[in-house]
Amino acid sequence: MGKRVLLAAPRGYCAGVDRAVITVEKSLELYGAPIYVRKEIVHNKHVVSTLEARGVIFVNETDEVPEGATVVFSAHGVSPAVHEQAASRNLRTIDATCPLVTKVHNEVKRFADEETEILLIGHNGHEEVEGTAGEAPGKVRVVDGLDEARNIQPTPGKKLVWLTQTTLSVDETMQSVAILKERFPEIANPPSDDICYATQNRQEAIKQIAPQADLVLVVGSTNSSNSVRLVEVSKEYGAANAYLIDYAEEADENWLTGVETVGVTSGASVPEILVRDLLAWLAERGFGDVEEVTATQETLLFALPPELRKDLKSAANN
Repeated sequence: MGKRVLLAAPRGYCAGVDRAVITVEKSLELYGAPIYVRKEIVHNKHVVSTLEARGVIFVNETDEVPEGATVVFSAHGVSPAVHEQAASRNLRTIDATCPLVTKVHNEVKRFADEETEILLIGHNGHEEVEGTAGEAPGKVRVVDGLDEARNIQPTPGKKLVWLTQTTLSVDETMQSVAILKERFPEIANPPSDDICYATQNRQEAIKQIAPQADLVLVVGSTNSSNSVRLVEVSKEYGAANAYLIDYAEEADENWLTGVETVGVTSGASVPEILVRDLLAWLAERGFGDVEEVTATQETLLFALPPELRKDLKSAANN
């Protein structure tokens, strides 16, 4: 068949990431630099460094933001405690939390109000998990991996429900759910699927490519949960090798030895220019034949945060 590239579709930016990045860009235009952002707006090195060059200052906590300044909360969401800290410092806050993450926050609040213990399947220490669990301190137990699903001991006599971080491996999550259901047959399901549509779609696309690929290259950052999952899914579904890279220049020519088919995809926080750079790198090495493999079409768009829309409208009218 000769050397070829199978390019996954969909790939790259999801609606939540697109909204978050545009939120920061519009804030810069409207309020001027510096704009502060708590944590990384999305988990991608290129996006963060590009915004820093334009006057964005990334901080770990709101107490690093000068009183009265503007701070944007990242797409991963924050706990009510963070909102309270920002209010105590008179910060102008713009909440760029992905609406699909907000949905899980609302589920946590509802179940906590019903005195239900929440088993949150996700990665300990991930910003999204910290923000989600912070909606109901003491009522959320994080289940990180299959071993924890097998060993977690919920509070005796409590009603149980399972919820999930939005960016997990669909297959592994359902394995954790199966273990929990076997141990606790009465555990309730979430009202609707928590793993985001974009995470699922990118995994479905790479599942179609992986069995045909000698090598899969995933463009994404190491702290991007959904990007890391794409590497894992690639290997699980038959790719001989799979690597995660931020930039084309991180790819190693030795990886191409004996390779006929390269699969290429990118995580949900990756701008398309980085994929184009990788395709150009591959073309220079004989992999110029690119075939797109489409799992589904994505059309979802999210409106900008209401507080930003209001200020943009006011500025336009002046």
